[in-house]
Amino acid sequence: MFSGPSIVAASRPTSGVRVAFASALLGAALGALAAPPPGHPSPADAMQMMMPGGARPAAASHVGEVLGSIDANEYTYVELSENGRAVWIATAKVTVSRGDLIRYDDGVVMTDFYSKLLQRTFPSVMFVSDVTVTPKGN
Repeated sequence: MFSGPSIVAASRPTSGVRVAFASALLGAALGALAAPPPGHPSPADAMQMMMPGGARPAAASHVGEVLGSIDANEYTYVELSENGRAVWIATAKVTVSRGDLIRYDDGVVMTDFYSKLLQRTFPSVMFVSDVTVTPKGN
């Protein structure tokens, strides 16, 4: 028959199982960091929800100089100086630096937009689908 220690040893997970379990936990945690918070749509879904019937906003090209940016999961919120005033846009994650120029078309403007992730309210933010970044000095 089986002795006590053999049963205990047989019931413990092997190191391979521990590694697999740890990898699964890490993968789930990293996936959660990359995904929008619960109840927060992806950039593409947000545009669809804000544009009923698939209507697209009229294109009106804008150019602004980057004053600063904040990355938040799948989005980058960018503060721009456009025609002498500060404006905020949000777009799919993009790398920008202070002084870069950004060209973008009209999007959907949301006033008093509260970001749960950033725990702040933007007086006005325009969600845009595409931006073109020209690095500072180019």
